[in-house]
Amino acid sequence: MKPTDISVPDYFHKVVDCQWACPAHTPVPEYIRLIAAGRYSDAYMINWESNVFPGILGRTCDRPCEPACRRGRVEKEPVAICRLKRVAADFKDDIRDRLPKAPKIKNGKRIALVGGGPASLAVARDLAPMGYDCVVFDQDPKSGGMMRTQIPKFRLPESVIDEECNYILDLGIEFVGSKRIDSMKALLAEKFDAIFVGCGAPRGRDLDIPGRKEAIKNIHIGIDWLSSVSFGHIDKIGKRVIVLGGGNTAMDCCRSSRRLGGEDVKVIVRSGFEEMKASPWEKEDAMHEDIPIFNFLVPKEFTHDNGKLTGVVFEKVKAVRDAKGRRDLVPTGEPDEHFPCDDVLVAVGQENSFPWIERDCGIEFDKWDMPKVDPTTMASTNPKVFFGGDAAFGPKNIIWAVAHGHEAAISIDRFCRGEDVSVRPPPQVAVSSQKMGIHEWSYDNEITLDKRYRVPHREKVVALRDIKAEVELGYDLELALKESERCLNCDIQTVFTGQLCIECDACVDICPMDCITFTANGEEADLRTRLQAPAKNLTQDLYVANNLKTGRVMVKDEDVCLHCGLCAERCPTGAWDMQKYLIDMTHAEQACQQRTQSAA
Repeated sequence: MKPTDISVPDYFHKVVDCQWACPAHTPVPEYIRLIAAGRYSDAYMINWESNVFPGILGRTCDRPCEPACRRGRVEKEPVAICRLKRVAADFKDDIRDRLPKAPKIKNGKRIALVGGGPASLAVARDLAPMGYDCVVFDQDPKSGGMMRTQIPKFRLPESVIDEECNYILDLGIEFVGSKRIDSMKALLAEKFDAIFVGCGAPRGRDLDIPGRKEAIKNIHIGIDWLSSVSFGHIDKIGKRVIVLGGGNTAMDCCRSSRRLGGEDVKVIVRSGFEEMKASPWEKEDAMHEDIPIFNFLVPKEFTHDNGKLTGVVFEKVKAVRDAKGRRDLVPTGEPDEHFPCDDVLVAVGQENSFPWIERDCGIEFDKWDMPKVDPTTMASTNPKVFFGGDAAFGPKNIIWAVAHGHEAAISIDRFCRGEDVSVRPPPQVAVSSQKMGIHEWSYDNEITLDKRYRVPHREKVVALRDIKAEVELGYDLELALKESERCLNCDIQTVFTGQLCIECDACVDICPMDCITFTANGEEADLRTRLQAPAKNLTQDLYVANNLKTGRVMVKDEDVCLHCGLCAERCPTGAWDMQKYLIDMTHAEQACQQRTQSAA
């Protein structure tokens, strides 16, 4: 194998699994160390730069970082990365003086943003400090989009939404509420320099089965019902409620129903429990609130009596896989089952709806009636129009919308400057030694054995009485410190210098994971089998270094390294060093600064 080029920005980025997995590439270990040091405002600002909504995401993020966390490889539960984000938001000081200011002199460019949700707000957050006039249009009177209308207040208090949306709007952004955009052609005619579409996936899928029209009064589309609850248009529901669907929207529907008078609330899903799209913790919270989940049942008919819903008939199915492993649901042959109910909430998915985009305005659509969007630049086939969030690729979650917003902002800036949007600015990377003495480091490298600390919850009886009472109470400072100490500091990298090595094997002897090997070089497949511990995870790289006097190579398996620093402490020649790797994904404003510095 060739020696590893650790100067390639993505090499160590990939080793920091949590940051690599985060769509916005938040520097997770960095802000967790700041929390451990009691520097909550600093931790908040690191989050704000990358994911824009730390307080909101600290409560609602889908947590793609946590399954990637290295802590989960040595014990069952990863670090509570998401809930530590909330700690930074809960305990920060007033950070408004640390936010960018709207420039007094604008650059003369006007940007229209359709939808006031996370994707549009992320774009505006990046562009406004650069002098762009950003105008955000939304059909609702207040900003936030689905964060405000579809996430129940017992999960996300309105005060948190107001605070973090206002941080952005206060940058000089014009918000036009209660304004529905009905025509892309008309918007293009208003002479905006660029348009960003971040209107989400606003249409919930329906179920067209017998009885749907007859019992229409008591059958509700889940996301529309949640919006009505959010705005106070609905404040009660029948005692017996069935929620159809297995995603997070279904979990929000069933838990909201319990708070609005539903005494017998059931979730009924066509797939198996493990295959449900809902996050594991969402299913857990629903069951904790006495909501049973029934699986492998497909709705066949809504039963009714003179227009009044009486229940739902389900067909029992089972999962069968073909020779290629593809799953199919087939009837078991058992009798259908009837579940009586007073109301049904249909939460079987969301769809994009673009009736307002004329098909002759230069924006091409694919066979699924979705706009053709470049996944890197977020550009449509109309060079002035960009998409992001659920509007671009269908329903995902807030953190993906933010990531799309950052990329779209770079593209819009480059487009408005007459530059090629496909040319993406490189990230900013810093690598610095953490050595303070012969055996001293600037970070705590003790590996604790603490299991994950549970987040305190409001008492169930109290929580179910008030639909606005937040259920999760968040970590206090003591629990936050204990949980933050579980982080393995994966961004502190083991960096090896072959010329300094005397091949004494001290590092091999002390390594608790047997991840360091000195051996003859070879092809990767062969080399992986000849290490101290075979490296079977092919998704993780081998760190290979040469320039050893014996002609051998040093090979370290990045998959199992704990970044404990024992190799560097034990090395008598300083061949091993612990270096903090910090990658900052470039946003639009930083790209502009880089151009200015290059020109200078």
